[in-house]
Amino acid sequence: MAFVSQLSQFTLSAVTPKTQFTPRASVFAPNSVKIGAKRVEKTRIWTGELVRERPTFRVRAGSEEELGPEKEEGPAVAVAEVEEEVKTVEPSEIDRLKKALVTSFYGTNRGLSATSETRAEIIELITQLEAKNPTPAPTEALTLLNGKWILAYTSFAGLFPLLSRGTLPLVTVEEISQIIDSENFTVQNIVQFSGPLATTSISTSAKFEVRSPKRVQIKFEEGIIGTPQLTDSIVIPENVEFLGQKIDFTPFKGLINSVQDTASSVAKTISRQPPLKFSFSNSNAESWLLTTYLDEELRISRGDGGSVYVLIKEGSSLLTA
Repeated sequence: MAFVSQLSQFTLSAVTPKTQFTPRASVFAPNSVKIGAKRVEKTRIWTGELVRERPTFRVRAGSEEELGPEKEEGPAVAVAEVEEEVKTVEPSEIDRLKKALVTSFYGTNRGLSATSETRAEIIELITQLEAKNPTPAPTEALTLLNGKWILAYTSFAGLFPLLSRGTLPLVTVEEISQIIDSENFTVQNIVQFSGPLATTSISTSAKFEVRSPKRVQIKFEEGIIGTPQLTDSIVIPENVEFLGQKIDFTPFKGLINSVQDTASSVAKTISRQPPLKFSFSNSNAESWLLTTYLDEELRISRGDGGSVYVLIKEGSSLLTA
């Protein structure tokens, strides 16, 4: 009450049984800011035998036109909106490391063409990410492992002959992926090829067993050579490199064009055949895999011989980074 009585803009007077106040005439010009008061509620104070009523006031500022109904939420909402507009989300350290790692893969052909300097940089980034692994026990978070993973980089030399263009003339590796089904404990590795006439794939199916919070044991059961699918258009390159020798196809353009119809007919016949399946029966059909980093879009695994694999979840923005 002492604070309110010091406001010189109005004078209070007591009226029984209700307390009222009479504001003085405004000394402010129109549209200027002035202090208004509004009685909000009564509070009862017990003082023994006598109950006195004391009014409680809420003080706010506004122009003369605004000193009618209270508009308490307007300014607060406006301030909140301004704060929301200026608020920015900084990328985390993990996000920066993942972005740098994926960028370092550029031009390496999944690791085949990486220089020793680039490999060292990639290993350093991988080590930093492994130290910040948000999923320390990947085998206890199998739902994160579910789905299709695209191979972005590997140090496994066994894949390099497959990635080399000289091994399979006119054929390129379009994609290497892994599909994990944690409910049925199955893993499927797929390599997709494309050639001048058709596309096809080779895949292997395996079962896995959890051996530790990070390690799984994989046993391959079956391999499948997919049925070739005829491409919409046939593109013959002018030259191709095979076993270190460049073969020029320019003199044979006419001949090649003349046999394209026959080749297309053969491809159509092959595409109607069922996939070719084969089984694994030797001890080499088993291996283990250690997952050292895992989140919703990136996975780092290490296999036999210390080979490292970096895979990106299908649909992740990292694939287009």
